[in-house]
Parts: sequence; structure tokens; C-alpha cells
Amino acid sequence: MVLTAETVLPMLMNIYMMLFFLQIPNQHNAGAGGHQPAVFRMAELDADLDHILPSPVLPPSWAKLVVGLVAIVCFARSYDGDFVFDDSEAIVNNKDLQAETPLGDLWHHDFWGSRLSSNTSHKSYRPLTVLTFRINYYLSGGFYPVGFHVVNILLHSGISVLMVDVFSVLLGGLQYTSKGRRLHLAPRASLLAALLFAVHPVHTECVAGVVGRADLLCALFFLLSFLGYCKAFRESTKEGTHSSTFWVLLSIFLGAVAMLCKEQGITVLNLGMLRNGGLLFRMTLLTSGGAGMLYVRWRIMGTGPPTFTEVDNPASFADSVLVRAINYNYYYSLNAWLLLCPWWLCFDWSMGCIPLIKSVRDWRVIAVAALWFCLIGLIFQALCSGDGHKRRILTLGLGFLVIPFLPASNLFFRVGFVVAERVLYLPSVGYCVLLTFGFGALSKHTRKKKFIAAVMLGIVLINMLRCVVRSGQWRSEEQLFRSALSVCPLNAKVHYNIGKNLADKGNQTAAIRYYREAVRLNPKYVHAMNNLGNILKERNELQEAEELLSLAVQIQPDFAAAWMNLGIVQNSLKRFEAAEQSYRTAIKHRRKYPDCYYNLGRLYADLNRHVDALNAWRNATVLKPEHSLAWNNMIILLDNTGNLAQAEAVGREALGLIPNDHSLMFSLANVLGKSQKYKESEALFLKAIKANPNTASYHGNLAVLYHRWGHLDLAKKHYEISLQLDPTAPGTKENYGLLRRKLEQMQKKDV
Repeated sequence: MVLTAETVLPMLMNIYMMLFFLQIPNQHNAGAGGHQPAVFRMAELDADLDHILPSPVLPPSWAKLVVGLVAIVCFARSYDGDFVFDDSEAIVNNKDLQAETPLGDLWHHDFWGSRLSSNTSHKSYRPLTVLTFRINYYLSGGFYPVGFHVVNILLHSGISVLMVDVFSVLLGGLQYTSKGRRLHLAPRASLLAALLFAVHPVHTECVAGVVGRADLLCALFFLLSFLGYCKAFRESTKEGTHSSTFWVLLSIFLGAVAMLCKEQGITVLNLGMLRNGGLLFRMTLLTSGGAGMLYVRWRIMGTGPPTFTEVDNPASFADSVLVRAINYNYYYSLNAWLLLCPWWLCFDWSMGCIPLIKSVRDWRVIAVAALWFCLIGLIFQALCSGDGHKRRILTLGLGFLVIPFLPASNLFFRVGFVVAERVLYLPSVGYCVLLTFGFGALSKHTRKKKFIAAVMLGIVLINMLRCVVRSGQWRSEEQLFRSALSVCPLNAKVHYNIGKNLADKGNQTAAIRYYREAVRLNPKYVHAMNNLGNILKERNELQEAEELLSLAVQIQPDFAAAWMNLGIVQNSLKRFEAAEQSYRTAIKHRRKYPDCYYNLGRLYADLNRHVDALNAWRNATVLKPEHSLAWNNMIILLDNTGNLAQAEAVGREALGLIPNDHSLMFSLANVLGKSQKYKESEALFLKAIKANPNTASYHGNLAVLYHRWGHLDLAKKHYEISLQLDPTAPGTKENYGLLRRKLEQMQKKDV
């Protein structure tokens, strides 16, 4: 099996759990006299915080209520936001959310709806997260983002509430009386740490971005699994009880659920049954059980790793091992800085946002040195301090900080990003532990208690304000993308996304400017070239469009969309052979490409190769039965070539598949009118006009039908409506003139 984080992380997690439990195995009978000093040390942290948090200790339920409400306030502004950035691919364009897709397919598809066996799959196996999206879609009755955002906000609030219990264990320990009651809950310390977690701005991407639900669900079950294992460890000390087995099994189940929400959840896997054996025996069971689960997951996903490009993670493509190592460590320092000072946040950190460090003389190496100076200091204290309580908290804080981050570290496999704020959701637990412990240590060794209290309160309030502001930026793509310009002005993807957003709104001139800047920053950015070429094509700047698209396919020969667009430009330039070859190349790289078959059919129609055109359009409708343009072109071509019976059959087939398409009604009505099926033709014309009443040609052709049918007054009415909508329509003006002369002749005859 390929060496990946999935295979190595369970062993690291087990070592981490051993470090934790090896330091507390004798704390369970704290009622015995020999353990009173340990109890005193456990209480020191909360006593230290008492000097800077002099308010009465809140009951646990009230503390959780405060934390939950604060978490909601921080991110409530995002509740009515749009689907932004990756939401489009993971939700709006993901067919796994729709009822037509069998539920069983979720277990064979990746997070984005592609089959795991596909070469283009990112191997992001998160079926339970996709299932929650599907439930959201069903309950909302469609792609209405409010319901999706509300669920995310409530999930973060619930996790923040759960953090009160988690931090109580991490900071207060697992000391019990002889009657089985925990001695020290660390109420002040756990409340402070939970508040720091709830208001951390780096969580905005997970909460305000709907796809961040994968991280939220993973964190929820990760923490529940951890608490379950702690409960199992407590029960294992009781003689003659088998309840610990239940808690171990529950912990294993919750860990597996976390893994099925996001891969990061595997870092908490603890499998096996807890018996009265020793710690080593239990850890052996956990490791072997974890290997079994990983094997099942491996068989489902396949052995091939996902494929990423250099622009996604440039450091991982560096030839020099030294350059890779320096840049990876610099990325770690940036992640640490985002936890310490989450002011500069960006939706994407790739594509030149962080230039590569190519020499040890680069000043940014100082950040790497600072990171390791701090980490080594903390590790030394965690291993060598004479205070067991301090060792335990630092060990747990570092464990929660580092281990959940390992899948994103590039150590075991290449990841598809440089820095991603979403992967810091779980590591921030460790950061909050260390920060809370630091506040307690400072308050113990300084007389400036009020200053420390002010700093602590300031951090909470400033982070709350930053969360509110950042949540607002995530409400729309325009705000999100523009907010990134000040953080990553060198990021080509930022300029590309702003350009795409402007193009979608019809502002092509501004879009061209941003697309050009994206290509300037990254001369190999084929998607920017493709989109810029499309706009230039629409503005009839065909020569430059062809140059850009030709360069795009030269850089990425399997870029099917660019090949198709190049074919459209070459067709417009009357270079028909080159256009056909481009279309064929696009289909070669993407076999199921209905739009390309449609454009190929248009080329054949221009060349009067009618049979080839019909075959191409038929292929388009086979691949995409709702392809209205392909159906329409088939009907029109058959109509124009006099094959009325075949045109009628195709039109009826198309309307059977797309019954509410008014353009198909119009095309079939024309065919029926020529076949003298006036009544049926009239009905279709009227339905088309009802669906789209302001189309001049609909009224004009209905008028022609009435004219042929002999309903001259109705013909006159619809000719006049058509001319009101489009006074320049030459055919309608001529037919209207003929009708008026005929009516005048009839009047003279009557006289």
C-alpha cells in the first residue's frame, strides 16, 4: 500500500494517546491521601486564572449557553449569503445532491460528485458530508443557500459548546474520587479556552463557506470520539465492569464517522476492545483495528493518489529537497501566524500568493527559525518539566495542534493547496489550550493582573469583530474575491475569480483587465487564457482569441474546453478543417462532451454536410437529453431540407423530454403549420407566446399561420404585435403589407 498520512497517522495518534494516558494512570483514586499534592497542582491553573477572571464561576450549563451564543453572534452575518467559491462545484453542480442520483452512489463518488475511480478525482472521500448536503437540498426544496448556512452556524455553535467539556478534560485532567466523581473541572480555564475557540476568525471559511461543513462535521465526531475514549479509560479502572467496552466501541464508531466526513478525522482513530489487560495490549488492538478500517477505505478509494498541478502547490514540485523542506516549514509558520494573528485571511493562497523561497538568504527563513525555536521550547517543557501537570497540558496542547494538521503538511503526500484556513479548525483546539495555559502562567508570575485581563478580553472582542467583518465578506463572491486583493495581490487566481465574477455580470471590459492581469502573473494559467479568449471571441477580436486559445492547448494538451473554444474561433475565421480537428481533439480528451458535439454539428451544417450535422446533434442529445439547442437545430435543418415528417418526429421527441421549452414549441409549430396541421400548430404557438410573450418572431410566425389558414383578422393582430416588438423585421413587414392589400381588395369587392 502507498505510504500516506492515512497509514502513518493512526500510529502517531496511538503514540500521542499513550503519552497522554501514561501521565495520568494513577490519578483515578485521588481520594487517597498519597495523591493530594497532584490534586493541588491540577487546581493551580484555574486558581491562577481566578486573579484575572474574578467573576463567580458559571454553572456548566450557563457557561455552555454563553459560548454557544457568542459563536452564533460571530458568524450570524453569513446566514443569508450566497453559494460562493467551491460551493458551486461541491453543491450547485454536484448531482449527488439530487433525488435522481441513487443514495448508493454517494459511497462510490468523491466530495465533488466524480467517481473515485476517475483519473480526475481528488480522492476526497466524504460521503456523510455529502449526505447532509442532500438532506439540506431536500428540505430546502432546491439550492437555497440560507438553510445550508444556518446548519453550518449551528454546527459551529454546537462544537463550541462541546469544547467546554473537551477543554475541561484537557486542562483539568481525569482525576476522580474513590466514588468516581471528577475532582477538577477547570471551569474558568475551560470557559476561556472555549470562548477563544468560538471567536477565532480563522474558522470563518469553515462556517461561512458551505463546503466547510466537512471540517465542522469531522471536528464534531472527532471530539465526541475523544471524549468517548476518555470515558472508556475511566471505566476501565473499575473492577468487574464491562461498560468500558461499550465506550471503546462507541469511540471507534465515532472516529470512523469523523473519517467519513473528512479524511482528517482519521487522526483520532482508536479501535479495539478495552479489557482488563495492560495499556500496551490496548494500544496493539487499536493499531491493528485501525489498519483494518484503513484497508476497507483503501479498497473503496483505490490506491492511486490524486493529481495536482504545480500552480496548486509549487513547493511540492521543486527539484531541490532543501527548497521543498524550507518552503514546507515556511508554510507551517504561516499557519501558526494565522492562529496567532488571524487578520490577513484569504480564500485562496495559491498561484504566486506565497513566492517560493529559493535560498537560505531569503529573509523569510527567520519565520521558520522562530517557529522551530518556539516548538522546540514547548516540546522541551512538555518532556522535561518537573511539573507533571504542566507536562500533561503541553503534551495535549501540542498533540491537538500538530496531529490533526499532519494530513495537510505535505509530509506523506502532496496536497492541493499551499495554505488553507479550513484545515486549522481542529488544530486551533491545541492553540487555545496553549494560549489559556500561557495566560495562567503569566498571571502567576506577574503583578499586572488587570493588564493581562485586558489583553485577554481584547483578544476575544477583537476576534469577535474580525469574525463579523470576515463573515460579511463571505456573503458574496464579489466581496470575497475583492477582499483577497489586499492580502494576496500576486495571486493570479484572485484576479481570475474577480474577472469571472465581472464577466458573469456582463461587465466584459473590466473582466478583460483582470483576466489579462491573471495571465501576466501566471503565464501558464490556461483557465484564464480560455476565459479571456471566449470574451475576445464574443467581441469579434478573433485573431487574439485564437492566439490565446492555441497557447492554452499547447501548455495543457488535454484541456478539452480550450480545444472546443479554439474550434469555435477557427470556424468563425472560416478555417473549417482546423476547426473540425480542434473539435475532434476536444472530444478525444472528453468523450462525453455534448456542447462540443453541438458545435461540431454547426460546423457541418455550415459546410452543408447535413447527415454529419444531424449525427453530431443526435450525439449531443444522447449525452445530454435536455440540450435544447441541439434539438432545435435538428428540427430546423430537417424543416429547411423538406423532411417535414422527420422534423415533426424529432420535435415531438424533444418536447417529450423538455415539455416546457418554448423554443422547441415554436420550432415544432412551424413544422406543423407547413404540414397544414393548423389547429395543433396554433396551440403550440400560443403556448410559446404565453411562456415568452415579447418575442417578435413568435407573433410573426403565428400571424403567417393565420394568414395561410384564412383567419385574416387574427393574422393582422399578430403581425401588428410583432412589428411593435421589432419594427425592422423585413419578412414580417412584407407579409403584413400583403395582408393589408388583400384586406383592401376584399373590402372593395364587398362594396
